[in-house]
Amino acid sequence: MNYLAHLYLSGNDEELLLGNFIADAVKGKQAANYSTGIARGIYLHRFIDSYTDTHPIVAETKARLRERYKKYAPVVADLFYDHFLAVKFEHYAAESLAGYTQRTYHLINSHLPTLPAKVQHFFPYMMQQNWLLGYAEIEGISRALTGLSRRTSFESNMETAGEELALNYSSYQQEFESFFPELVNYVEGVKTELFKR
Repeated sequence: MNYLAHLYLSGNDEELLLGNFIADAVKGKQAANYSTGIARGIYLHRFIDSYTDTHPIVAETKARLRERYKKYAPVVADLFYDHFLAVKFEHYAAESLAGYTQRTYHLINSHLPTLPAKVQHFFPYMMQQNWLLGYAEIEGISRALTGLSRRTSFESNMETAGEELALNYSSYQQEFESFFPELVNYVEGVKTELFKR
């Protein structure tokens, strides 16, 4: 899953959300350098990624993408799934996507000096360009994947992924809508276990 899904799955716990958001910039045992709440968010992120990476429905999505995007298929799948969450955000949450993104940006920004340098570098662009709200449009997904494509070491074709999303939209949507409730249920169980620690 990508940024929007990770943030949403953190619920209303601010430290859990911060940890989930920064987790890709925190390697190995570095999670122990953070507060208990933020560390739980980092571990939650890793559980979400592991569950997603091994789920049979997600495997179908990645299989459809693999011929064109090869090793970048999981990256494309993550953005596609964030798109479908963004499009129907109010179905899953008790607020609008616009309201949620502004509230979340404010929270992260208020803690930015304490977050990893990598996050401090990209977050101002994320907030200024409103990536999370942009995910609700195919154009926003195209823009995000084109940006990622420019930073890859190998040819990725990710700049064409917006066209792929439009072409097979209903298939990707159906896979997301089948998978996401299972992920939500899984995450609730993981949170229960994490808060016992």
